[in-house]
Amino acid sequence: MNLLTKIYTMKKVFLFGLAISLFLNSCKNKTETTDLKDSNNKETEVKKENESSFVEEFADIKILRYEIPQWEMLSLKQQKLVYYLTQAGLSGRDIMYDQNYRYNLTIRRALENIYTNYKGDKKSKDWIAFNTYLKQIWFANGIHHHYSNDKFKPSFSKEYLTQLLKETNTTLTGDALEVIFNDKDTKKVNLNAEKGLIKGSAVNMYGVNITAKDVDNFYAKLTDSKDKTPVELGLNSQLVKVDGIIKERTYKSGGLYGKAIDKIIFWLEKAKTVAENEKQAKAFETLIAYYKTGDLEKWNDYNVLWATNTHGDIDYINGFVEVYNDPKGYRGSYESIIEIKDFEMSKKMAIVAESAQWFEDNSPIMKAHKKENVVGVSYKTVNVAGEAGDSSPSTPIGVNLPNNNWIREQHGSKSVSLGNIIDAYSKSGGNGRLKEFAFSDEEVRLEEEFGGLADKLHTALHEVIGHASGKLNPGIGQPKETLKNYASTLEEARADLVGLYYLPNEKLVEMGISPSAKNIGIAAYDGYIRNGLVTQLIRLELGSDIEEAHMRNRQLVAAWAFEKGKKDNVIEKVIKNSKTYFVVRDYKKLQELFGELLREIQRIKSEGDFEAGKNLVENYGVKVDQELHKEILNRNSKFKGAPYSGFVNPVLVANKDKDGNITSVKVTQPKAFTEQMLDYAKRYTTLPNIN
Repeated sequence: MNLLTKIYTMKKVFLFGLAISLFLNSCKNKTETTDLKDSNNKETEVKKENESSFVEEFADIKILRYEIPQWEMLSLKQQKLVYYLTQAGLSGRDIMYDQNYRYNLTIRRALENIYTNYKGDKKSKDWIAFNTYLKQIWFANGIHHHYSNDKFKPSFSKEYLTQLLKETNTTLTGDALEVIFNDKDTKKVNLNAEKGLIKGSAVNMYGVNITAKDVDNFYAKLTDSKDKTPVELGLNSQLVKVDGIIKERTYKSGGLYGKAIDKIIFWLEKAKTVAENEKQAKAFETLIAYYKTGDLEKWNDYNVLWATNTHGDIDYINGFVEVYNDPKGYRGSYESIIEIKDFEMSKKMAIVAESAQWFEDNSPIMKAHKKENVVGVSYKTVNVAGEAGDSSPSTPIGVNLPNNNWIREQHGSKSVSLGNIIDAYSKSGGNGRLKEFAFSDEEVRLEEEFGGLADKLHTALHEVIGHASGKLNPGIGQPKETLKNYASTLEEARADLVGLYYLPNEKLVEMGISPSAKNIGIAAYDGYIRNGLVTQLIRLELGSDIEEAHMRNRQLVAAWAFEKGKKDNVIEKVIKNSKTYFVVRDYKKLQELFGELLREIQRIKSEGDFEAGKNLVENYGVKVDQELHKEILNRNSKFKGAPYSGFVNPVLVANKDKDGNITSVKVTQPKAFTEQMLDYAKRYTTLPNIN
């Protein structure tokens, strides 16, 4: 939702000019894509063998690798801590598959068995198509696209798969087989209420007979508007109806996903023995207690400990956190990120967090919605040492947590930029698409000179200031309760607008983190409007509405500013050589428009104004100009290179003495994506096919 930032609120953020299509998800948010300007052009192709981060490419996916800088500078105790945390994270990997769809584990394991045991023709068109389909499932943690949420369409026939099943003695029958080829469960997460938020979503967070009304009624009875320290209701459970009675199946030891959670607990217990400080050890202890009981009060206790522990070099995310995969915004997806502090960059960016109150005081939002005392916003750049669940293989580049508003207000939050992930992205391509979609040579020049830093500053402001700013009116419920299926989009738009409003401000120059308020502002505004109205459309199929929350957010902001600024020609729609561009003509007035929209979205959040929020998202963030979309796809068709990227993880190898004590931890790299996925399937299978 960085330095570059899935955001998290946790909002995952995924890149902004490198492209803002790397936003969120973050903030998961959970992952999104490579920068448009970093994909390869056929005319300016970068040789992949020279790209140190490149692993392979298939379908619309590019697989990269990331390094762990300065690993050798960690003590053995710290290396053990990182190792234990990565093992804990991977132990919950199967949970994400099952949360995404009820047949994902059944399908994945059957296809993995085929891949491992098939002895036939591996050069045929059908086998290559099968291989690609399996890789798509690995990348998306299931049979639905990680970004569009659409079900994958295999390029091989049911007959061919049946043949493979027979030849490898693999069992895959019934609905689990049929759904690969039929038109059922076509959308993992549907945000169009007219199609039914629950009925239209294949995600496995609700029983098949649960309705959106059931969800509203169930949690309305549990919500106490007078509670000053509410829990995140529904965060760690599946809601089901049994014999007409609605109840939660809680994710915990002995409950739903218990076998995987027991493995997570096993490794967290080990991590506690090598904790860097007492508060970190207490946080581990509390997280373990939460996993054992499923008690959301303990999750609150844990998040307070976690958010307020800003000492030490190793940090982590582990739990059911982001709610983007729940069409009703209650249930958290499992994820894990292990982080090692980047000392130099963190020092440079700490000044943003230290100035949080200044930004709040000078915000264009209503005085009644400003925090009198912005508490404990910490910001640092980290290097990732391992990821799992909703953060892998598609990863955010920045994170802000925890999500619970009262904890953020009273105890603060943590914002991080995933430095080595950003570095890996930066090594993965050229700038062909930028030249195609930018209006002028000057726009290209400013983007190339200032765009990267503008991205970093925007992400820092988005995460550290944006998600930490503003407050709810007394008695107003949490946004997921008041704004419902629009909450995530509006929160991301709000945080984006905070960053956009301040980027041209001389305060950033005074702080020593911006070389030029004017040039940074121009590059940022050009890039945001270009991406929000044009370039992000390459990720949609022609005729589609925008479904993903971060894409909705970006179009909402850009389209609203375009419409509201027509009178003063703030943003001009220009046709040049039969190509469409949206050109910023008045940057000062655009900044004022961003401030006006920020004020309104903060009001919507603070007052819980569902209708106003719905109207903003539906009127500006969902529908696509089909003629423009067709044009953009045609213009983009000449480019080579996948629009989405993700990562293999480094492999941490623990060397042990004869007594089983770890003597060192070595970092190695997997040779290929398939190699790592099959290794994970072998070592981290923790759940049955159906849970």
